[in-house]
Amino acid sequence: MDIIKAMNLKKYYTSDTYEVRALDGVSLTVEDGEFIAVVGTSGCGKTTLMNILGGLDTPDFGGVWIRNTSLKDLNKEERTIFRRRNIGFVFQNYSLMPVLNVYDNVALPVTFDKGSHVDREHIRELLNELGLWEKRKRYPSELSGGQQQRAAIARALANKPALLLADEPTGNLDSKTAVEVIGLLKASSQKYHQTVLMVTHNEALAQSCDRIIRI
Repeated sequence: MDIIKAMNLKKYYTSDTYEVRALDGVSLTVEDGEFIAVVGTSGCGKTTLMNILGGLDTPDFGGVWIRNTSLKDLNKEERTIFRRRNIGFVFQNYSLMPVLNVYDNVALPVTFDKGSHVDREHIRELLNELGLWEKRKRYPSELSGGQQQRAAIARALANKPALLLADEPTGNLDSKTAVEVIGLLKASSQKYHQTVLMVTHNEALAQSCDRIIRI
């Protein structure tokens, strides 16, 4: 079953002097459970594609269906709720809240969606699996880059999303830590039956995925 279907996506940025075609007719399908690398030269539209697939941005033309739901048929509030419940995000710069400790950072998306109804056992399980339970009361500034990215992965998995979008998740990590993070993403996707799209410039990491999409 296809979890993602994107048809003829176009996204243009214009000014008085030039036009940038970030996406110019991109179509793709992703099957449930795939672990896919998205690769391409700098500036080719990889991040734009991920933002549109995740409902963070809208295309100028074309459509995206996630689990048979058309994102363009949702209003802004509906799209936010759908994204929160179905899609997890991992970014290159971690995007952790500096004023929250690890545990509260991980619980944050669940708190937004379900208030006090947080599955604390699931969060404990995630932090244990990612080697962060002992550091759950630490703040992001007290963690290494690899530990911050592990916390970001745990946060992305906290709502048990069907789809995980990772934009250069190893871009700020050394090669050894990068391999460990990819291993964690793959293990988590298998355990929680998730589909993963990962933007990467690292060809060796891309080769470890089920499929490579080149833009």
